[in-house]
Amino acid sequence: MRINNKYYRSIWLKDDAADVVQIIDQRPLPHEFIIEDLKSMQDCAEAIREMHVRGAPLIGATAAFGMYFAVREALNSESFQKHIGRAFIALAETRPTAVDLFYALRRMQQVIDNCEDLSLVAEACLNEAQAIADESAEQCRQIGLHGLPLIETVSKIKRGGTVNILTHCNAGWLATVDYGTALAPIYAAFDKGIDVHVWVDETRPRNQGARLTAYELLQHGVPHTVIPDNTGGHLMQHGMVDMVIVGSDRTTRKGDVCNKIGTYLKALAARDNDIPFYVALPVSSFDFELQDGLKEIPIEQRSDHEVKYIYGKNEHGTSEVLLTPAGSPVANYAFDVTPARLVSALITDRGICKANERSIVQMFSPEMAV
Repeated sequence: MRINNKYYRSIWLKDDAADVVQIIDQRPLPHEFIIEDLKSMQDCAEAIREMHVRGAPLIGATAAFGMYFAVREALNSESFQKHIGRAFIALAETRPTAVDLFYALRRMQQVIDNCEDLSLVAEACLNEAQAIADESAEQCRQIGLHGLPLIETVSKIKRGGTVNILTHCNAGWLATVDYGTALAPIYAAFDKGIDVHVWVDETRPRNQGARLTAYELLQHGVPHTVIPDNTGGHLMQHGMVDMVIVGSDRTTRKGDVCNKIGTYLKALAARDNDIPFYVALPVSSFDFELQDGLKEIPIEQRSDHEVKYIYGKNEHGTSEVLLTPAGSPVANYAFDVTPARLVSALITDRGICKANERSIVQMFSPEMAV
């Protein structure tokens, strides 16, 4: 994607060198655009944990580069395997819900285990981390292509009228390596000349919709409107939403979808108003070992600071302000689970399938057999 007419991915090697990985620090967006250098496993772990990067596919790619740095560091340590083991655990503990993290870590660990010559292991890991990033970008491009016909169909029904799409949180290129998941079909439709408009949920408490999705869409020129989180149902009741497209941090083999907190409520409203509710995700965001999303998916609980304070810009610059009474307790669940019965279809890098085990098995049987 382009920012101020310059092309970026969300993570890349600095000057194609092997010792610095660069990311876009998402915390100060949209008010400040800051490129951050990652030079160690610990840098990558902190970037994931403190949400310099976020979004399941991007978390996975960052973790992969984290393991690459861990290998470089381990080669200079007294015990290679112990160092790698500690790094694996440190990265795995950064965010418990997004399954792409564990997908990437397992792939990197397999490369390490299969490399018999330690003099070659760092290069092998760098190649694998780059491959994970490249594959992720291509998967998201494919999601866009597979989801495009859904928007085209609505456009034809409306005889070229505006297709209104509601999304939640940020599932665009900032949440992935490039293209996005939920936003990928929207970008594909816009680039094809289809008249689209996006309702952007603000997505409290971190406001990833208002800050990040709106920033992306503005940079790309896509018409959009930022709305409070509780507005979606009202818009659906009044015929102002044609479809909902969201991303996923973890989806079970039976089609239960874990995504940013508040997604479940949008799915309920969509069902009540007979509006299609689509989930866009790559194969890496499936957890084929899980059956019941409500019982088995770990839901991350984050700091009360995110709820009690809000970040913004005034005439003096950027700052945080306290919203709540200082002494009020806070519950900050980062994700919820939308049952498969509320999902109209899954838009994947392989194509579109129903949110049930049979359809998912038919599309992803090779991966599920591993």
